[in-house]
Amino acid sequence: MIRIVLIDDHAVVRAGLRLLLDAQDDLEVVGEAGNAKDAIFRARALKPDVILLDVVMPGESGIQALPQLLHESPETKVLVLSMEDDPVYVREAFAAGASGYVLKEAADEDVVSAVREIAVGGRYVHPTLGARMVAAEAEERAAADADPLSEREREVLHLLALGHTNQEIAEALFISVRTAESHRAHIMQKLRFSTRAELVRYALSQGLLADDAP
Repeated sequence: MIRIVLIDDHAVVRAGLRLLLDAQDDLEVVGEAGNAKDAIFRARALKPDVILLDVVMPGESGIQALPQLLHESPETKVLVLSMEDDPVYVREAFAAGASGYVLKEAADEDVVSAVREIAVGGRYVHPTLGARMVAAEAEERAAADADPLSEREREVLHLLALGHTNQEIAEALFISVRTAESHRAHIMQKLRFSTRAELVRYALSQGLLADDAP
């Protein structure tokens, strides 16, 4: 029997989930909570196999509470149940320790499948969300390939190409000289350059010196 705790600030949602899950022969809802504070208490007291966790709740969000839930019950698997279909939320949930992410609009059988999947150590993302994540990651990789430098590195490159020293760059950007040196090293490494002349040519090609043209 898979023991489950439901965490959602809407009682109607919890009631619907309880009805769905308790109807399964191998699933049992053993507790509920409507906020992060009560959720942590339930995790500590009940040590469930699975927690179904809403993202948006009053006070602390589900993702913010997730590490503490797992601290109180390390063996528990967390399935995030959310209305948010942005891949950013999905990545944040997994980074915080979730084992699965399913949309509230998902079919009942998807929720049940997700609970069973993570209970045995698997990971679950609804196929639609998975496809969006793959597409988003591909776009990010393409953007990184097109411009591998961060915004701060572009600022440093701009000043380097104008002939400023590391000390002057540090003062202009309110950073330490060591940080300026580190940025310069990263820029050279990312762009595979070895000379300032190469940096200047690249800065010109990227339009980084346009504002300084006479």
